[in-house]
Amino acid sequence: MIRALFLVTIGIAITAFMSGCAVAFGFITSDENMAHRVGNIWAKMLLAIANTKVEIIGADNVLMGKPQIFMANHQSDFDVLIVLAHLPGQFRWIVKKELFQIPIFGRAMQSAGYIEIDREDREKAMMSIDRAAMKIREGKSVMSFPEGTRSKDGKIKPFKHGMFYLAIKSGVPIVPISIIGAGEIMPKRSLHIKPGRITLVIDKPIDVSGYSIENRQELIDKVQNVIAGNYEARSVAKAA
Repeated sequence: MIRALFLVTIGIAITAFMSGCAVAFGFITSDENMAHRVGNIWAKMLLAIANTKVEIIGADNVLMGKPQIFMANHQSDFDVLIVLAHLPGQFRWIVKKELFQIPIFGRAMQSAGYIEIDREDREKAMMSIDRAAMKIREGKSVMSFPEGTRSKDGKIKPFKHGMFYLAIKSGVPIVPISIIGAGEIMPKRSLHIKPGRITLVIDKPIDVSGYSIENRQELIDKVQNVIAGNYEARSVAKAA
């Protein structure tokens, strides 16, 4: 418990400082990439103090210099740090609205061009999808957790449709990502942080050109099967 409180206290201090840096860069320059780089450094610092190691598999599947939509499973708050620290290139998060209400931190996310989504209001959620489509038209990639929230039991939950509307509408490929081990490092609704090793599997991009809104469920199933398949295979290998 003492270790957990120490890590949380240090984590809050680092988060406040780095968020302030991102906000300051927002006043100096309109370049969202700068604030995102601050976020990358922030994530690496927090993973380091938590003694969390990350093994990356398939980094060459990222389409560098091209827009794409990253989708990953979600079990822990550490998922955000893992992706932000180790996913190559620039991207913009689609983030639940509550995080934007955190002082300084929320402003830092705005400086990085991250997109607020209200999952309880369908009309506002679709407006967020439209803003994400605009980011993609600007050549930026987008990152999301299609489950919508963290899984309590480690099982991958059904994916929500919003991000698949975005993928079909924008015509850019989906890059499936499987995060294995984050729930063991820091479970949902827990401040207890254990040292450990996490595996980040980046699979090959999935072309969306053959899909429409009408048959989007086929695309959802395909992406979920890839993410779940890598998750289950690596989980078994890790436990062996």
